[in-house]
Amino acid sequence: MKTSRMKSPLATNAQIAFLATVCIAIAAWWVQWAVAAEPANANSAISKPSANAALIVKLTSPTSEVWPQSVQATGAIAGWQEAVIGAETGNLRITEILVDVGSVVKKGQLMAQLADATVKADLDKQNAAVDQAQANLFQAQKNLARVRSAADSGALSNQKIDEYLVAEVTARASLASVSADRKSANIRLQQTRILAVDDGVVTSRTAILGNVISSGAELFRLVRQGKMEWRAELGAEQLGFIRPGQNAELSLPGGAKTLGVVRLVSPTLSTATGRALVFVSLPPASGAQLGMFVSGSIELAQSQALTLPQSAVVLRDGRNDVYLMTAAGDTVTRRTIQTGRHRGERVEVVSGLDRQSRVVASGGAFLSEGVRVRIEAGSGQPTTTTPKS
Repeated sequence: MKTSRMKSPLATNAQIAFLATVCIAIAAWWVQWAVAAEPANANSAISKPSANAALIVKLTSPTSEVWPQSVQATGAIAGWQEAVIGAETGNLRITEILVDVGSVVKKGQLMAQLADATVKADLDKQNAAVDQAQANLFQAQKNLARVRSAADSGALSNQKIDEYLVAEVTARASLASVSADRKSANIRLQQTRILAVDDGVVTSRTAILGNVISSGAELFRLVRQGKMEWRAELGAEQLGFIRPGQNAELSLPGGAKTLGVVRLVSPTLSTATGRALVFVSLPPASGAQLGMFVSGSIELAQSQALTLPQSAVVLRDGRNDVYLMTAAGDTVTRRTIQTGRHRGERVEVVSGLDRQSRVVASGGAFLSEGVRVRIEAGSGQPTTTTPKS
């Protein structure tokens, strides 16, 4: 009986300790659960306002402007006129070359020198022949004068007098012949100096130092006066609108722009391509280079154009779309428009809008039909119409 009474308190203490441990574990679990649940609740609270967020947009309206009509074309940059510089005399060696491709030359400038030793020797020979012919003529003239003074005395027959007269005429003709030969030799000496036929820029050089050239061989090519032009190719239906004096704008490689003026319209079309050339003169500092193939436009008559910023037009699936503010003022609707000419950062609206339309000015790629938006403060009023000349 004593033993059983002593075991009861020990059992009670063990049960209390077990229950205390269980309670502590339950409390620790509850604390961890509460801490983990707080961020989730916080995130839920933050996400609720985002459901009501709307994209802020800026609105614009189409503007009426005066734009020139234009014809688009492509073509190559070429020289206004090309000059070929060759050798007028042959069988001579090139002893000096003074210019190269890209050199700017003036009319009459020395470009190359040919060997002239043999030509000078021939000229000296012709000079001596002229001196001899002049002496023969002088002697024939003196003899004829003496014969004429003695003709009245009857000492000489008429036949003899005629012989002296023929000798004087022959000597005069011989002098004229050798004088012409000397002139020819002098010209040939001048031809050993290869000169520029006009101001311009050298575009080709086939002359080689030490080469013995033949008469007529090409040595250089140059663009006369450094003038370049755009040779635009147009079809027959476009050609009738082009007139000399119209302005043109070219888009050069690299994004640069340059202006030109129509100089000439070809009167015929190519039988191979069915297209004609329009020659557009370019300014000296245009930035264009020979051989470039560029695109451009030729301006025609001016006309009214309803325009929008290029940023307002969204190209999607081959369509040109814009987003309009609805009458409620809190959502947008998509509308497909037809565009025309482009000028700077603006594009012509051919159909689909009127001047009272309120159009999203930019960011249309992030919008969709019926999406909620908020208007940026200070926007949304129609754009003031200011025609541009």
